[in-house]
Amino acid sequence: MAEETSGYNAENIQVLEGMEAVRKRPAMYIGDTGERGYHHLVYEVVDNSIDEAMAGYCSLVEVVVNKDGSVTVRDNGRGIPVDMHPTQGRPAIEVVLTVLHAGGKFDGSNYKVSGGLHGVGVSCVNALSDWMKVEVKRAGYLHSIEFSRGAVTKPLEKVCECGDETGTSVTFFPDHTIFSCRKFKPSVLAARLRELAFLNKGVTIRFCDEESDESGNPAEETFHYEGGIDEFVSYLNTNKTAISPVIHFEGSREVERVDGTYLIQAEVALQYTDTYSTIEQTYCNNIHTIEGGTHLSGFRRALTATVKSYGERTKLIKEKELDSLSGDDMREGLSVIVSVKVPQPQFEGQTKTKLGNGEVDGIVSSIVSDQLNTFFEENPAVAKVVIEKSLLANRAREAARAARESTRRKGVMDGLSLPGKLRDCSERDPEKTELYLVEGDSAGGSACKGRDRATQAILPLRGKVLNVEKARIDRILANAEIRTLITAIGCGFGEEWDVSKARYHKIVIMTDADVDGAHIRTLLLTFIYRKMPELIEKGYVYLAQPPLYKVERKKKTEYVLTDDQLTEKLLTLGLDDFEVKAKDGTVMEPTRARELLKLLAEIESTSKMVSERGFDPKALIVDDDTQGSGSSMLKKEFSSLSGFGYSIEDWFGDGKTANGPLVKLLDDVRNHGRQGLSVTRFKGLGEMDASELYDTTMNPEKRRMLRVRLDDAVKADQMFSLLMGDEVEPRRKFIEDNALNVRNLDF
Repeated sequence: MAEETSGYNAENIQVLEGMEAVRKRPAMYIGDTGERGYHHLVYEVVDNSIDEAMAGYCSLVEVVVNKDGSVTVRDNGRGIPVDMHPTQGRPAIEVVLTVLHAGGKFDGSNYKVSGGLHGVGVSCVNALSDWMKVEVKRAGYLHSIEFSRGAVTKPLEKVCECGDETGTSVTFFPDHTIFSCRKFKPSVLAARLRELAFLNKGVTIRFCDEESDESGNPAEETFHYEGGIDEFVSYLNTNKTAISPVIHFEGSREVERVDGTYLIQAEVALQYTDTYSTIEQTYCNNIHTIEGGTHLSGFRRALTATVKSYGERTKLIKEKELDSLSGDDMREGLSVIVSVKVPQPQFEGQTKTKLGNGEVDGIVSSIVSDQLNTFFEENPAVAKVVIEKSLLANRAREAARAARESTRRKGVMDGLSLPGKLRDCSERDPEKTELYLVEGDSAGGSACKGRDRATQAILPLRGKVLNVEKARIDRILANAEIRTLITAIGCGFGEEWDVSKARYHKIVIMTDADVDGAHIRTLLLTFIYRKMPELIEKGYVYLAQPPLYKVERKKKTEYVLTDDQLTEKLLTLGLDDFEVKAKDGTVMEPTRARELLKLLAEIESTSKMVSERGFDPKALIVDDDTQGSGSSMLKKEFSSLSGFGYSIEDWFGDGKTANGPLVKLLDDVRNHGRQGLSVTRFKGLGEMDASELYDTTMNPEKRRMLRVRLDDAVKADQMFSLLMGDEVEPRRKFIEDNALNVRNLDF
């Protein structure tokens, strides 16, 4: 049996200490109890499966978000040992799942490297789950054990025979008395699973989300990459123009430690594009070290030294340029993945954001230096392109020095260093202050008059700021609006950037609710994402949500954000004295009538868009006046309403009646809803007076704002490159593919 030959048995499970503190201090183990920690639970279970893959025993991992909100992670690895533990007197699987620091990753015999929390991860997930069920296929049987909040509720039992199949299935439901988050985000999970598939070439990871798709059809994705991190780099550079091939290095070195000899492996893939941004993603044992560490510093040092050395040797870099040429210059337009496998890694912080093993720096540097130098010697044309791009970046950086000087602030209390158009607030605690980036002087004037002067600062921006996706640093800093913005935020720029100096912890982009406003908002987000991403990572960036309409009725005023909300409002008011009847006199319940009208509004909107694009809307709505026919959408989503037919009777309370198709019902109800209403559409923020703007968009007690989040950095990078970059064809295809999804578009 596999139990006897794998060398992975109960005696391999070592117990270091208990886990009583996990439920009391969960953030110590998983980062936080919000969205990040909620998803981290899944990552810890998946990491165990990936560790099996790195050890050579697993080729398939499946992750399913179940309809009840639980998650199942299953693999075809060896399966957690189920025999009795030699010192604990209970099954090894129970020890693994209920005792902190219990696992098979300490002695180095079963896992040379691993990415889990070394015996902490799965037991923490168990402790922080309302319930957990684990099934193991091992030694010819399917075994099952169940838990609740870390305690066994159903002891280990043999369920049935399973032949030679092996593997582990873990299903858990997070404890909502601990977590503020209530729902898994498919995009967040998919990003991590895709990442793992890239880092472990040949492994197949399947992801299925059964919870979020209202149609009943689960969303599924399969990630499998034979090219590994080479494909990862190509994926990062989607929608960008490459100016070099993907360059791949890998190697290993042995290191002597007090406790023995260890093999450290390093793999690097990089590619240059014609963009001005840099993407550096580093990993240790599949863990994304978002703050870098010794593997990143080793790569950077090797790249800088090798490019300079080759350039000096071939006379491509002049002697006077050698001293000023910096590592930042050589990384402009670079996308790189650095992945290392390190036995006994040392991380800074429990959640592993920075690698601290000192020996890794030298190993990565040595491997990159040797192989990059060989690559340059064999591919001089590519080397020349890299050096020329670095020199251009260097010249642009030197030209920008004077412009950067003008953005420096002498201190937060020195008002003389602030831009003249900034209307600052009196509060100096950044946690209490807000900076509104407002489109135009007119809206800026209203905002200044209506604001809370103690905590709200206003910065009016004239026109559209520079698209930084297409500009080097010298052009960026030559732009007056961007210099003003940099100065107002107070964090500096480039080499002098320091997010801790942010003068405001809420930076609110407030633009008109039209196409121009959306464009300005996108340009500002591009600048912040490309040049000040930490503001987004810290949660400092927000989008204001100004209303599109003012609705007045019977001396009561309401503000409506979108066209869809206005339609919903009108239908609600119109149904106040409406009845929808079938031919036989049956009256439709108000709730179902509202659902019907909402569906008809969606059909109308879709039909209008289809018609505007030259298609025949009859493809959506046919034979309005025939019993049992009509919209295919109606028949699919509301088949239970078909008994009401397409002939209706409605009344207004004044004795008037009307008969007609359902489409006519929509118009009748909507028109009746407008009776006695005054609807004003705001074409811009400047059309509101100061009190209106404050009450609707700036008053903390009433306003609605969207916080800008970064759930998937790779997808975000691709989207900014697609929408704001130089490549026209991918952008055109994106617009064509998504045109019918647009709901609010001014013509």
